[in-house]
Amino acid sequence: MLFIFKNFNQFVTLITCCLFRFILKLIEKNSIRLDNYKKLFDTFYPSLCIFSSKYTNNLESSKDLVQEVFIKIWNDKLLLNEDDNVKAYLYTMVRNKSLDFIKSKEVRNKTSLDSEILNLITSQSYFEKHVLIEETSRLVNEAVNTLPYKCKRIINLSLKGHGNKQISEELSISLNTVKTQKRIAYQKLRPLLKGAFLLLLYFLI
Repeated sequence: MLFIFKNFNQFVTLITCCLFRFILKLIEKNSIRLDNYKKLFDTFYPSLCIFSSKYTNNLESSKDLVQEVFIKIWNDKLLLNEDDNVKAYLYTMVRNKSLDFIKSKEVRNKTSLDSEILNLITSQSYFEKHVLIEETSRLVNEAVNTLPYKCKRIINLSLKGHGNKQISEELSISLNTVKTQKRIAYQKLRPLLKGAFLLLLYFLI
């Protein structure tokens, strides 16, 4: 009886260890999934909200729509990484949600959409144009945020349309400092932005 009891204890210990390892792996897996989800949300949420507002013309409603898309991603346990397929999926989902929103009875009762406008915003060219705009803007913002503090402030003001003289006055620095910091920024941003660099120069020059 003692031998059987001893084996039973060993069996229970083995099962407990296996169960414990399984729980740890499950926690680790969920933790990784949560980290990936948070990274995805932080990366794309602002751009997707602005993108959606190009359809809804209502930023607050667009924020709700984008949140619904991310909730669906989480609930469906979709494994998404930051690549081109994910971008296409997210923008397509948000576009569809936004179009459903503006076509809904509630919105139609408040506003009447002209058929020409509806044809325009439901076109593929409109979709691709605004995806390109938002993705370029997102990449530029990410790159600018890697700059040193002084450089970043100057470039952000430039992107808002401020001229060199206006920036120097607003930040209480010399005109030469503004120009020098811009040159430093160009050198750091060029390898990060690649194709989007020419677009950035258009806004900064």
